[in-house]
Amino acid sequence: MEDLMDKHIILGIHITNRMTKAGELQKVFSEFGCQIKTRLGLHQTDHNVCSPNGLVLIEYFGDDPTLERFEQAIRNVEGIELQKMVFTH
Repeated sequence: MEDLMDKHIILGIHITNRMTKAGELQKVFSEFGCQIKTRLGLHQTDHNVCSPNGLVLIEYFGDDPTLERFEQAIRNVEGIELQKMVFTH
């Protein structure tokens, strides 16, 4: 198995209807919680509006088969766009 310390996997998750789909996405995050090293949620807000869209960045830790299941579970949530960055050193 490849040494997991030799790579960083970042998943960018764009959610287009945060108010109705965030709960489904949170269930996926809970299911794969041991593989989430870092999680950062971003959305636009001010005194007048709270954006219906959002962006979540995940730093993933785990093996490739689990990553594939995690990615598929995310894609199964309607209104989600998923992008992946892999950095090796």
